[in-house]
Amino acid sequence: MKARWLHRRGHGAMILVFGGWALGPAPFLRLSGGQDVLFVDDYRQLDDPLTELRAFDHITLVAFSFGVAAAAHWMSMTGTRPARSVAISGTLFPADPERGIAPDIIRATAEGLSAASFAKFCLRAGLGSPAPDLDIESARTELLSVLDRGPAPETAFDRIWIPQKDRIIPTAAQELAWTRQREAVCHIPGPHVPFRVGQSWAEWIE
Repeated sequence: MKARWLHRRGHGAMILVFGGWALGPAPFLRLSGGQDVLFVDDYRQLDDPLTELRAFDHITLVAFSFGVAAAAHWMSMTGTRPARSVAISGTLFPADPERGIAPDIIRATAEGLSAASFAKFCLRAGLGSPAPDLDIESARTELLSVLDRGPAPETAFDRIWIPQKDRIIPTAAQELAWTRQREAVCHIPGPHVPFRVGQSWAEWIE
């Protein structure tokens, strides 16, 4: 895991973001707000205790894409329980033919990963900005780790956002995956990366 501050002002409350595979913080840079925001990605290992959290009284988790399953695994391992948890564009079954992405597609993506294929992935995801720099070997290993790790433990989320035009984790797969938490689901227009310029963090966590 890698952690970096997107905003650090020393408040008593903060947002902990588990990002998606290989996109880095780019999807979230368009969101505004005064909260401290700690961004986490790189899920080759999930054993970082994130000691940065000890300074905060109130933690809101925002988990995006493959970060949803990664966050659930991490919470189970560390015993961390945020005050509020939000899932966006992801499921607890990242490598699943019906409730996530089919394992053969993930494996093929890993095996054929290149700068060109990653640029196409970013376009399909609706990133809306140039593809971030990519360490191909690390990104490939991360995908294989997701395959090996399997589904995350059952984890309750206070809000679950499902994009209506998701071309990465199909909308129908997300709907099936969250059947048991249907009351927390909200559908939103847009692609896998649904964030828009001018939106605030509050719109996604409240």
